[in-house]
Amino acid sequence: MMVENTAPLSQNQLFDYIRSLILTEQRENDAFYVLDLGVVDSLFNTWSFNFPVIQPFYAVKCNPHVPFLKRLAELGTGFDCASYAEIQTVLSIGVSPNRIIFANTCKPESHIKYAAEVGVNLTTFDSESELEKMKRLHPTCELLIRIRVPDLRAVSDPHDAKFGALPDEIAPLLRTARALGLNIVGVSFHIGSGAVDFGAFEEAIAAAKSAFEIATQVGLPQMRILDIGAGFNSGSRFIGAALAVKGALKKHFPDREALRILAEPGRYFARSPFTLVTCIIGKRVRGDAREYWINDGIFGSMCCLKSDQGHDELKLTPLVLRGSARLGTMTYRSTIFGPTCCPLDVVSRDYKLPDLEVNDWLVFHNMGAYTSAAGSDFNGFKTSAIPTYVAQSDRIG
Repeated sequence: MMVENTAPLSQNQLFDYIRSLILTEQRENDAFYVLDLGVVDSLFNTWSFNFPVIQPFYAVKCNPHVPFLKRLAELGTGFDCASYAEIQTVLSIGVSPNRIIFANTCKPESHIKYAAEVGVNLTTFDSESELEKMKRLHPTCELLIRIRVPDLRAVSDPHDAKFGALPDEIAPLLRTARALGLNIVGVSFHIGSGAVDFGAFEEAIAAAKSAFEIATQVGLPQMRILDIGAGFNSGSRFIGAALAVKGALKKHFPDREALRILAEPGRYFARSPFTLVTCIIGKRVRGDAREYWINDGIFGSMCCLKSDQGHDELKLTPLVLRGSARLGTMTYRSTIFGPTCCPLDVVSRDYKLPDLEVNDWLVFHNMGAYTSAAGSDFNGFKTSAIPTYVAQSDRIG
């Protein structure tokens, strides 16, 4: 069932909503998230306009917040799941198993058995051992050979060390699949996160075309699925990526009426709908510099700042509930620490902020991608306990 789209919150609506939550829901000044469903709707519309024939299969690992997944399901996305638990979560919100790709090239046997039991019938592989597991445990599953893309210098978070068959491995793997009687239906790749030179898509799609030709040469039936993975960012960079992908598809797959094209975007959908709101729990003044402690950090939602090189520059806004006039126009070189006792728990250095006080707030924007999903409960500060409040513009104001 399709949903009626809502508009994203305006900046004033967002901050009014945050203030109301602080006053009514967060009396202990705990950190929390706001999910703007209007941003999700807008992102889906942008994707559909630019990629009308490419179905997005959202990468659940990026952010598995259930109301967020439900909205994507209502809009019509598929889902890229990497584990038993992710498949179970997606099925629990009413998604059909034919809208799931088990996009993990090396799967535990128990997870393969579960996929077979619930009817998830599309997965990826890049090794002979995985083909042997699929033959034993899920022999009717449709398979995509994941290939290693030829040039990953254009991305900030490449996947080349762990995933993908090398060029000289493709033919032997496909011959093995044919000998085992497995159903090879297509090719997948992933250029990596944080793409800045969209020529990487051109090279990857050219390599995929070569794999299609090799499949024909080794005697497999004509393949019919191309999975172009991810590497997409929202905003202005998305248009550049879309143009590159469409140009490469036209060049290498000109007769693609029978070709089904998938993608596995994660951060494209997850990054911008989520806003993280943190409270200042400590302050130290050293000359002209300011140091602040907040109640989330590098071992929590900010883990992406250390581990995910594709994450964009930190964007934050101070929020003062009362007496905002005291802030003035002067800013100070500020360090922001997370709450743990680890000296590595530093969110930012030399960020320009006004003179703030304990129990003022810092609002972090674009905090949905590999944030809450990747945080820990280190030192007893539980990322898993941070609540998320769902907002949409037609219910606010």
